[in-house]
Amino acid sequence: MDEVNRWLLPDGLEEALPAAARRLEHLRRAILDQFDVWGYDLVMPPMAEYLDSLLIGTGRELDLQTFKLTDQLTGKLMGVRADLTPQVARIDAHRLREPGTTRLCYVGTVLRTRADEWSGSRSPLQAGAELFGHDGLDSDVEIIRLMLATLERSGVREPSIDLGHVDIYRSLARMAGLDPAQEAGFFELLQRKALPEIEQMLAEWRLDAEVARQLRALVDLNGGPEVLTEARSVLAAAPVQVAAALEHLAAVVERLHAARPGLDIHVDLGELRGYSYHTGLVFAAFVPGSGQEIARGGRYNHIGRVFGRARAATGFSTDLKQLIRLVPVPADRAPDHVLAPAEGDAGLEAAIAELRARGVRVRRVLAGESTDTLTEVPRLQKRGEVWTVEES
Repeated sequence: MDEVNRWLLPDGLEEALPAAARRLEHLRRAILDQFDVWGYDLVMPPMAEYLDSLLIGTGRELDLQTFKLTDQLTGKLMGVRADLTPQVARIDAHRLREPGTTRLCYVGTVLRTRADEWSGSRSPLQAGAELFGHDGLDSDVEIIRLMLATLERSGVREPSIDLGHVDIYRSLARMAGLDPAQEAGFFELLQRKALPEIEQMLAEWRLDAEVARQLRALVDLNGGPEVLTEARSVLAAAPVQVAAALEHLAAVVERLHAARPGLDIHVDLGELRGYSYHTGLVFAAFVPGSGQEIARGGRYNHIGRVFGRARAATGFSTDLKQLIRLVPVPADRAPDHVLAPAEGDAGLEAAIAELRARGVRVRRVLAGESTDTLTEVPRLQKRGEVWTVEES
């Protein structure tokens, strides 16, 4: 690398300078406090693990996002975490093995081979919460409400929520007899809502007309919660799992509106985030008026089976770096602090200790250090035998 460019960072990897770092740390503490009062216990997984545990049950997408390296002690292949959720699932299933429900939370940096499509970052500061051991409406609603409370604590006052359910497409694909390649191909077109290509693909497959009609309908079944009424009619001949998923979505909408009247909820039966590992409800939160996704989650039952304990699970995550970029804040200014001389008597040391114990930032002026630009900063001054804080 040219010597003048040694300061350059790889694309998608960023550092936080003092003002941003202060905001990130303040937000991290606030979110962890939020998780704590909801009863979620903090865990700190390692930055890297062996691949055979790190990527279990996560699907091909996360595999492609994971940096691989060789452990020099064992020769085994390791991965740098690209998502903390699988690690937290391992901790629940193998390390904790608690009876009943378990609520865990985390905050940590992840590293990805490719930048996130929204934020452009390859090193998000991921925060999230996971609820293990309960499969039902109550846990799905709790985790969404915790996500909303977390976003509100972060300064996002009125997010919009997008809901979907992977059982709907999965059941229709099974009814149509699609093989894994066909299922994946149609899924990719469905995410892009590529209607001409979808119709061409269905025609080439020569499926039963009613089955093809129901698969085609997923493109248009999106909008407000009233879409669920339309879906019950359009998908009336679908397998019973589809009807159950629609009823579950309707119950989630009802509970969310009861808890937060006026919450903007959007239903999209063709939007299937994390389809390869989610097993039920999926959801995402968006910044008002922008379509910018700021948090996502869903149900992912049985991911702990490979660790010896299949568990129902649901959770969500968000990126703190993205949050501080999207949430408006007042103009940055230097934090308040007090200047103290480099040398003094025992009274000065006691005064500095007392201020710092109260949370006041005290900066000692070093010998020869210029303070010409700090003319308005309060200073510790000695008056008689007493050290006091005085305005400049």
